[in-house]
Amino acid sequence: MVRWLWKAYRGNRLQAMLNAVIGLVGVGVSLSAVWAMQRAIDTASGVRPGSVFEAVGLMAVLILCEFGIGISRVWIRNILGVKAQNRMQQQLLAQLLRAQWQGREALHSGDVVNRLEDDVKTVVGFLTETIPSTLSTLAMFAGAFLYLLRMDVWLAVTTVAILPVFLLLGRFYVSRMRRLSRKVRKLDGRVQSILTETVQHRMLLKTMQAEPLMLSRLDSVQQQLRSRVKHRTVFSVASNLMVNLGFSLSYLLAFLWGAVRLSQGTLSFGGMTAFLQLVFRIQGPARDLTRLAPAFVGVLTAAEWLMQLQQLPEEEQGQPLLLASPCGVRFSDVTYYYNSDDQQPTLQHAHFDFAPNTCTAVFGTSGSGKTTLIRLLLALIRPQEGRIEIYSHASSASPHAVSLLSPLHRCNFVYVPQGNTLLSGTVRDNLLIGCPHATDDAMAEALRRACAHFVFDLPDGLNTMLAEQGGGLSEGQAQRIAIARALLQPGNIMLLDEATSALDPETEQQVLQNILSSGQKTVIVVSHRPAVAAYCDHVIYMD
Repeated sequence: MVRWLWKAYRGNRLQAMLNAVIGLVGVGVSLSAVWAMQRAIDTASGVRPGSVFEAVGLMAVLILCEFGIGISRVWIRNILGVKAQNRMQQQLLAQLLRAQWQGREALHSGDVVNRLEDDVKTVVGFLTETIPSTLSTLAMFAGAFLYLLRMDVWLAVTTVAILPVFLLLGRFYVSRMRRLSRKVRKLDGRVQSILTETVQHRMLLKTMQAEPLMLSRLDSVQQQLRSRVKHRTVFSVASNLMVNLGFSLSYLLAFLWGAVRLSQGTLSFGGMTAFLQLVFRIQGPARDLTRLAPAFVGVLTAAEWLMQLQQLPEEEQGQPLLLASPCGVRFSDVTYYYNSDDQQPTLQHAHFDFAPNTCTAVFGTSGSGKTTLIRLLLALIRPQEGRIEIYSHASSASPHAVSLLSPLHRCNFVYVPQGNTLLSGTVRDNLLIGCPHATDDAMAEALRRACAHFVFDLPDGLNTMLAEQGGGLSEGQAQRIAIARALLQPGNIMLLDEATSALDPETEQQVLQNILSSGQKTVIVVSHRPAVAAYCDHVIYMD
């Protein structure tokens, strides 16, 4: 975990170093302010010669410097801090997108979003602000201690004598607090998961009148979260109370000692003021160091969750391998289990040959393995037994070039999943996902082939704004735009997974005929409509 945090720190060194430098400058200005205050008071009381106006003017200059340092800190936090968070979020999201698809995802999407938001903010804040501020805190502590030591050895030693006790207690505090924080973090992730799913499926829940059930589930988890937070808070408050009592006792002792010396005439009023200021500047950093323990606990918990994202195994990375058209895919004795404990494989000893430039319809009851077949074709999962090969008949160097299917061959596939898969944004934004450099003419042709002419009748055409999941369109309209998006992709093998389920038979027939008319694609249609078989060369029934 320390190595992981160090690696993350190296990517944010600029902000951390700027905060450290500003913090050290702030320490110098703060200690100079103590000296300037003592000088001004002693000048005003006649203990030392000089102009009171000059002494107060020096204090004013130092106060302005403190204002400038505070503004600099806010600027660095708000500008570079956001940039650092964005950079880490992009890195983690890229890692997540490169990770192997597990078939049965262990992490809920709501929990993942929570990690990318809250945990990234915790880690970046610790690396770029807490650690640099700790350096300035130690510098302030050392500077104030040496200043006080020069004025009164006994008081300086007494003031810091209590710190070893806090260091011994800190080890117990961190261990206990980390266990409590881990439990709170897990429950917080469950709350986020319920909120995410409820928002995503609110129409379903409304139609099934399941709002009370979901609210009850949320309340149950929130009650557990509140109980854990209460437990952690009680422990934290009790710990802070002990620390504050110790610091208050130390401050009262310093005040008493300064008052005795002042009454004996061995300390000036300005010296007394400096005395108390220095004790405060020793205790302030010491308090900050005790607050470092909760921050340390928080960053360890956050780093643990983020490391889980980065430890997901990656897919094979490299240059995409686009085969020349026409190409096909062959299954040879393929068996696949989602889990080694499964008694029955999802796919067992399967033999399929989706020949180039052919259209194959795939039928089967629910649970027969149609979705698994699609995932295997897209190399999202790999079979435990058998081989899946992609081959091309267009290579002059090798008439039947054959390769073992891998994620690098995914560029050869054009996939239209079932359901509404449009994103929020304009129609143009959705189409450009299929081909970022597509021209308006290319998008218009793809929409025509997908029977999505209605787009040009919309008030803003391609620039029509869509809500989440294509809100504002019917299911059939959303499906046709999704098909047009796929037609813009360069792949030669087209996978239609119930992609026309919301279309009327006449429109479905026209869309399939438009797709097949080019004769340049190998088409695989997963459907529950027997009429689709009339447009296909082969039919596979999965049992």
